[in-house]
Amino acid sequence: MGIKVCLEEVLKQRGMTSKELCAKVGITEANLSILRSGKAKGVRFGTLNRICYFLDCDVGDLLKFDGELEGQDE
Repeated sequence: MGIKVCLEEVLKQRGMTSKELCAKVGITEANLSILRSGKAKGVRFGTLNRICYFLDCDVGDLLKFDGELEGQDE
């Protein structure tokens, strides 16, 4: 995959539901679900900034590099 989204883990650590985060960040539950599942192809820096602010975390807490090159065919 390349980049792993760890939003689910951070939400659990903070004791916050995805619904609560959506209300604070100002995004739909559907869009947050796509991000949480790792199926998002991108995320706006403004959205990422708000998620980090309300979860009191760093970008590196939410996104991890898995060592793979996405789309590489061998």
